[in-house]
Parts: sequence; C-alpha cells; structure tokens
Amino acid sequence: MVRDGIGTEVEGLHAVAAAVSAGRVSTLYVDSSRAGALSELLEAASGMGAAIKRVADVAEMASTTAPQGVVAHCRPIPVVSLGEAIDATEPAALLVLDHLEDGRNVGAAARSACAAGLGALVISSRRGAPLGAAVFKTAAGALEHMPVALVSSVAAAVADLRRLGVWTVGLDAGAQNSLFGLSLLAEPVAIVVGAEGKGLGRLVRERVDVLASIPLAGDVESLNAAVAASLAAYEVARVRSG
Repeated sequence: MVRDGIGTEVEGLHAVAAAVSAGRVSTLYVDSSRAGALSELLEAASGMGAAIKRVADVAEMASTTAPQGVVAHCRPIPVVSLGEAIDATEPAALLVLDHLEDGRNVGAAARSACAAGLGALVISSRRGAPLGAAVFKTAAGALEHMPVALVSSVAAAVADLRRLGVWTVGLDAGAQNSLFGLSLLAEPVAIVVGAEGKGLGRLVRERVDVLASIPLAGDVESLNAAVAASLAAYEVARVRSG
C-alpha cells in the first residue's frame, strides 16, 4: 500500500469515470472494440490531459476480473492524518475498518459510508486488503470524495480517537447494547467494524468505548462486514437527522 497516496490503478466504468471527473487520470487504456461506446468517457479523459491508449484487451493488464473495458493509471489521492479525518465533518463521523481482508467489502463499506454522509475512513496500512483496483471498483467513485487515514495500528488509533474527543463504538454481534438508537451516535463518533469471520481484534475490543450489536431476527448469527458497516453508517445519519 502506498503511504503517500492511494488509487493509482483504477478499473471499471464507474470508478474510472469518477477518477476522470476528479482530474487525476494520467493514462486511460480502453478496449478497442468498446472505444465507440465509451466515446464520452474518452473525450472527457482527453480533455483533462490524459493519454488515451487503445488495446486489444485491457483484461490482460487488469487486476480485477471484470474491468469493463477500461483501466486507468492515475495520480494518487493523498491520504490524511487522523486529525484531518476527524475534522472532515462536524461533529466527527468516522468508519474504522479493523483489518478487513476482502477488498470488495472495503469498497462497499466506503461507498455506503460516503453515501450516508460519514466524513472519513480509517484503515490499517498492514494486514488488510490493499486499497487497490478491487476496492476502488467496488467503491464506484466514493473514494474520490471520502478522505482516508492509514494507521499502523487500529488499536492505537482507537486510543488516539478517545484522546481527541471521539467516541468509539465497536460492532459486535454478541453485545448487549443495540446500535439502533444509540445516543452516542449524535456525538463525535467512530464506528469500528471487525474483520470477516474474526470480528474485532482483542486490543480493539478492549479499547472501544462501547460494544454494540445490530439486532438480528431468526437464526442469522452475524452480518457480512460491509452490510454491517452500511447499516451502522445509516444509523449514524438517522440519529443525527432527528
């Protein structure tokens, strides 16, 4: 993962179009057979100074399985500090991902958090899905708008958030507190989501201010990490809208 920036490789129509709109595409590769259908995208990319390269099949250079005929090499998006992430909204509203390993979950969580109005994403720079093409493709443009803070330790970041006046709420299927209607969500808050199948790390679990669960009906034991992050992001928005 690049320390001074993310998103240098972007694939998929929505993600590439968002990168073009952000003015950061340096080279755009397109399947020759799809160039006509993508003429508006190519014109926009060319207009912002990107080099256009027509190739037989972009899949040969893609890292995702379905690049949709376009691959872009881009100038990186700078990452932000934890303090800058806190300042992105007033009051602060952050989504912290504790070592999610599936890039599609990271991208989907980022997309939901951005759509719900959360201010920034906090992700570990180690032992998680790299913020590469798969994440950006699933995020479908959200990461062009949502600041990302990379931290060396999620547990340390949770402690820093407390020191900086931000409440931390860890999602845990077995927690007695319900996330729904939790009054802390109206305060400066960070929602912490654990890894797929593993949940929150031990130190993270010990350091969050509150453990909260999303109520489940029937025999479902837990939710997909991205779904849980989405529900939590929208619950923050709902509580604050009231």
